[in-house]
Amino acid sequence: MHHQKLLLGLCNLSLGRAGCSFDEWYQWWAKDSQNEIQDTDIVNCLDTGVQFWTDFSKVHYHPQSLYEVNGLWMDAQEFDNYGIGQDVFMENLRGEEICDRLRFFIEECDHVQVFSPLAVDFLESVVDEYTNTPVLLYAVRGPSSHMNLSSRKQKVVRDLHDAVSFSRLSSFCKLIVPIGLPFLSRSKASTFLNIKDESPYHCSAVYAVALHSTSLPFRMEALGPTADSSDVCGAVDVNGIVQMLAGQSRHNMVAILDVAMPSPSLTGRQNEQSLPANLHTLTSEVAEDMDDLQAVESMIVHGAIGSGGCTASVSDVKNAIHGAYGSETSRPMFCHLSAARCPLPIPLPFPSIFGNLVGQHGELLASPILGSASRGSLDVHSIPMAARMRSSSAILPFLENRLGNFRKFGIERGCPRTELLRSWGFGKDEVEDIGETLSKMVRTVNPQSEISSDSDSN
Repeated sequence: MHHQKLLLGLCNLSLGRAGCSFDEWYQWWAKDSQNEIQDTDIVNCLDTGVQFWTDFSKVHYHPQSLYEVNGLWMDAQEFDNYGIGQDVFMENLRGEEICDRLRFFIEECDHVQVFSPLAVDFLESVVDEYTNTPVLLYAVRGPSSHMNLSSRKQKVVRDLHDAVSFSRLSSFCKLIVPIGLPFLSRSKASTFLNIKDESPYHCSAVYAVALHSTSLPFRMEALGPTADSSDVCGAVDVNGIVQMLAGQSRHNMVAILDVAMPSPSLTGRQNEQSLPANLHTLTSEVAEDMDDLQAVESMIVHGAIGSGGCTASVSDVKNAIHGAYGSETSRPMFCHLSAARCPLPIPLPFPSIFGNLVGQHGELLASPILGSASRGSLDVHSIPMAARMRSSSAILPFLENRLGNFRKFGIERGCPRTELLRSWGFGKDEVEDIGETLSKMVRTVNPQSEISSDSDSN
């Protein structure tokens, strides 16, 4: 029984202290007088020992849902090189094996919805095989890809990789949402969080929460035209979101992702900003405070706190959002609202990233809790969330930077990285196609863009 309890404890910790000796494990486990692992021990162990997502994942995966790439001796950051990722996919029939995994699950589906970051060649295979399936692509990257650049050469390769990958990926999807800030900890999105940029455990939690919230309308049950629900509203599928954000008059296929984590109370003090004003971007290189009369957005609010600290009703959320936009001089041309009463639950393995102004149920406190800079799942049990995907001209700097980097490092006469593009398998025609794809994206958002015109003249 003694050894069974020890093994159970090791399994529950999901190898969070990988690298420790057995004696260290035992001493750490046996320090409590009753030989019981406390939840605080688990949380502290995860916060200090986690290096990879497998250290803290509690999901029971189907054997076909994971694909392990064997034989590689490199860090994930080295995949910020287009050629390396392409070679890995093409070697030893890996691409076909990965596609077989996808086919296994699609054969069991009545309706296919794809929303995950995929390699270019894999995404191309998906689009070729499932031609009538609209693809919504979340292109997520962590701060580490910006922090581990020790030379100008590495930065140039990374910038060229970003431009090429973005152009290639966008050609195989209907809507693409770039996610990832160079320094998440310094962003407005982390106002009530305590993030360590060097920790994938911290950063991935924020991005995972954002994706969970934006995909919540896909999992809602659609109501009939005369039905009314006090718990949810605004169900929509991936095709609906694609048509909403990318199918309008401007046909901009690059969306911005904003979050409020946690979202403020709907009945805040008069000097506080409205809920939409508390949504801050997780997409890098976005223009702030840009008026756009053609902006279109899809907003999801769940678990909002209303009067008296109680969970707000769906109608309260609707009234609050409509009231907030009604009083704004600059508002989107169209806003689709999805709402649910359920907050975001905070499971035990969630990292301790909440600041000392966040209460047990995600309420924002008037004064900080003393003695604790960071709070985790034992202190914060759930939080209200708001997220928004928007099609806006505010994405213009993001697009112009990728087009500018591609021109500077890839196609200008005498530029140093022309040979690099050839080594990635791109001939003259493919390089021109990449430049034209990026240029078209810029023109879509801003038809008068000078950088787009310069690219065309080249």
